[in-house]
Amino acid sequence: MQRPLDCLNNLAQDDWLIGYNSSEFNQVAQELYFELTQLSAWRTPPKIILAEREPLRFLASFIAACAANCPVFLCNPDWGTQEWQQVFDLVQPDIIWGIGNRESGIGNGNNYQCPIPHAPCPMIMIPTGGSSGQIKFAIHTWETLTASVQGFIEYFQLKRVNSFCVLPLHHVSGLMQFMRSFTTGGKLAILPFKAVESGQILNIKKSNFFISLVPTQLQRLLENPELTEWLSQFNTVLLGGAPAWNELLEKARFHHIRLAPTYGMTETASQIATLKPDDFLSGKISSGQILPHAQITIHNQQGKILNSNQIGNITIHAQSLALGYYPKTRENQDTFQVDDLGFLDDQNYLNIVGRGSDKIITGGENIYPAEIESAIQATQMVADICVIGIPDKHWGQALTAIYIPKQSDTSALKIQTLLKDKLSKFKIPKYWIPQQNLPRNSQGKINRQQLQQIATEFLQNPIT
Repeated sequence: MQRPLDCLNNLAQDDWLIGYNSSEFNQVAQELYFELTQLSAWRTPPKIILAEREPLRFLASFIAACAANCPVFLCNPDWGTQEWQQVFDLVQPDIIWGIGNRESGIGNGNNYQCPIPHAPCPMIMIPTGGSSGQIKFAIHTWETLTASVQGFIEYFQLKRVNSFCVLPLHHVSGLMQFMRSFTTGGKLAILPFKAVESGQILNIKKSNFFISLVPTQLQRLLENPELTEWLSQFNTVLLGGAPAWNELLEKARFHHIRLAPTYGMTETASQIATLKPDDFLSGKISSGQILPHAQITIHNQQGKILNSNQIGNITIHAQSLALGYYPKTRENQDTFQVDDLGFLDDQNYLNIVGRGSDKIITGGENIYPAEIESAIQATQMVADICVIGIPDKHWGQALTAIYIPKQSDTSALKIQTLLKDKLSKFKIPKYWIPQQNLPRNSQGKINRQQLQQIATEFLQNPIT
C-alpha cells in the first residue's frame, strides 16, 4: 500500500469526499503537514492529540500527522473531564488539535521516545475502553492499518472501496472506512447517524457503496420503512461493534438487507472475519470466513489446538495486529489471545459463543449471556436487554436481566412465560430490572460495571 502523501497526491484532482470539499481537504492536509515538518526539523516529532470535531479537519489532520511521522492519538471530543484527565496524564501531548482550541507547545517534544524500538513511525494510537471504561490506546502503524485494508479488498475482490460512514472517525470502525476509501482511490461519504435517521440522505449510487453499522443502529433503521428500503440498496451493510441478536438478523434477512456480520476489534484494525452478504441472505449464521491477512486458531485451556466444531479460546494471528497498548508493546506481536470463545465449523466459518469473562456460573451450570439475551429479544417485548450475574450465596451467581420494555405495561412475568418453552429453567433470569436506557457506548457495547451498580441499587443491597 502507498504512503499517506502518495495517496493524498493521487486523489488531488478527484472529487472523492462526498458532502465535503475534496480540494479543501487536500489543502488543509498539505498545510498541516508543512507545519509539522517545520516543527520536526528542530526537534523530535511532536506527540499530537487529535480531537477535531469537524470530519474534514479531523481526517486532514490525521493524514498530515501520519505523513510527518508524528505519533498521533485519536480522541473523542465528547469525553468527560475524568476521561480527558486520564488521557493527558498518559499522553503528555505536545500539540492538541480540537476540543474547542488548537494549541501547541504544551509539552516538550524532546522528551518523546518511540515506544517501539527501531519501529517506523508514524505511530497511530486508537482508543479502546472495552467494558471497563478505562481508556487505553492500541498502538497501530500505517502498515497495520493498510494490512487490514489489503485483506478487505482481497476478500471482497475489489480494486476501490466506496464507503458511507455514519460511525465516529476517532474509533477504529469509522477510521477504517476512511482508510479503505483513501488508500484505494474510492469515494467516502460522511454523515452523522442522526442525520440519516432524520432522512437527510446524500445522493449517491448506493449499490456501489459499503456502509458500516452497529446493531442498535440497524435496529432503528429497520423500524422506519423508508430507511429500510434505503438500506436495502447498499452493496454491503457491514455489521459489527457488538453481538447482534437473532430477531434483528432475521428481520434484516426478511427485508433483503445485504448484511455482512463481522468479527474484529480495535486491536485487529477492524474486521478479521466477515460473513458475505450472499451467505447471510441464504440463511448462514456466523461471523463468516477469515480474511486473507489473518488466521484464527481455537485452543483449549491447556493451549492445545482444537478441531472443527470444538469450542475454545480464540487466538488471532494477523498482519493488522496492534503492537501493544501505549506506551508498552506486547512481547509476542504476531499473536493475540482474546477473551472470546468460539469455534470454526467444517467450512472454516467462525462462530462466536460469547466472552469468557461474561460467563455466568449458577448452580454449577455455565451460562453465556448472549444465548439468554437472544431468546429474550425474540419475545419482541423488549427494546434492549443485557443479562448479568450477581453474587448469590446459594447459587454462586443469580441470573439478572436488565432490560428496556417496549411497552410500559410489559411485565417480567409475561416475558418469563414466553421463555419457558425456549430455555431451560436454570437459564431463565431470577431478577428482572426494567430501565429507560442501558449504558452502551457509540459502538453498542455495554458497560457491565455500570450494570452491576444498577442491579445493586435496584435490589437495595448486594446479595451475599
